[in-house]
Amino acid sequence: MVTGYDLSEGFITLHSGKKEPEYLPFRVFESVWERGKRWGLLVLKPGDLPATVEERPYLSAVLGLEKARRWHGAVAAYKAALGRWPGSLSALMGLGNSFYALRDLSRAEQSFREAGRLHPTAGPAFNNLAQVLWEQGREKEALETARKAVSLGGPLVDTYRQTLKEIQSGKP
Repeated sequence: MVTGYDLSEGFITLHSGKKEPEYLPFRVFESVWERGKRWGLLVLKPGDLPATVEERPYLSAVLGLEKARRWHGAVAAYKAALGRWPGSLSALMGLGNSFYALRDLSRAEQSFREAGRLHPTAGPAFNNLAQVLWEQGREKEALETARKAVSLGGPLVDTYRQTLKEIQSGKP
C-alpha cells in the first residue's frame, strides 16, 4: 500500500502489514503499477465520498454495507449520496430500507414517501411505504398505498400484491 511519497527525492513509500516501509523510485513504482493495470483501492468512512465518483458504482458499494448489516454506515453513505445526487431513487430506497432495518419506521416512512413523491411511478417506493404504514398501525393509508403500488405494476407486481394481501388480512 502506498503510504507516502517524496517529490524532491523522487520515491514512493510502500507499507504492507508488519513489514518495514519500502522505498521505491518513481520509475520502478510506475513500472510495477503498470503491470498491475494501475489497480487501486480507496477506503473511506461511510458518508465520505471520493472526489470523482459516479452514482451507480457508489451505490453498488453502499449495498455491500447493507449486505453486511452495517445499517448505520449504510444510512451515512446513502445520506452522502443524496447530498451528491439529490432525489436519487436508489439512494432514497436504500436509506429507507436501512432505517427500516434499524426499526426507525418514522424515518423509513420519510424516505419512501420522498421516493414516491419524486418518482411517482416507482412501485417499490409505494410498496415499502405501505409496509411501513401498516406496521405503524395506519391500515387505511397502508391499504391505499399498497393498491397504488399494485396499480403501477411492473416486474415486482407479484410482491406488491402479496403486500396488499397481507395488509388486507390484518396480520402483520
